[in-house]
Amino acid sequence: MTKKHKLVVGVTGASGSIYAKVLLEKLHAMQDQLEAVGMVMSNNAKDVWEYELGNRNFEDLTFPIYDRKDFMAPFASGSAKYETLIVVPCSMGTMGRIANGISDDLITRAADVMLKERRNLILVVRDTPINLIHINNMKTITEAGGIICPASPSFYSRPQTFDELAATVVDRVLDLAGLNHKSYRWSEAE
Repeated sequence: MTKKHKLVVGVTGASGSIYAKVLLEKLHAMQDQLEAVGMVMSNNAKDVWEYELGNRNFEDLTFPIYDRKDFMAPFASGSAKYETLIVVPCSMGTMGRIANGISDDLITRAADVMLKERRNLILVVRDTPINLIHINNMKTITEAGGIICPASPSFYSRPQTFDELAATVVDRVLDLAGLNHKSYRWSEAE
């Protein structure tokens, strides 16, 4: 029997809600690989989602959404054995708090847990341009074992829609999280 994954999706108020939407849709379709999925959204994330996508469909997801101040959520402790936290999109402010060990909400606490337990922390940063503070925070997180996966879509799969374009990033994130999925692979027959 294949081990099922326990993961958390954190959504911040950075622009790029489409990345979170596509990720959550793909995770919903691969429930056979998942034991548990928790979700945390910052206050700004909900507003940005509604502004960018024109809906509040995150409310319709089957994954539990934990309040950003709910430090009793299972993934606020390493003992719950969640393996992966994906922060998508990840604001530079959230990344800065993670890099400096500031656990002031559930997203940053879950990130701290992932780093201290040597588990998967994947930050899908979207802001641009980046300054030296951002670069140093990325370096700190990388040295601590986290992965910075910029929301830089690729075009060699010839995406035709915004969702397909966002999927070029999300598919990389799913690979980094160790999930099996069908995706465009460079130099492989389709």
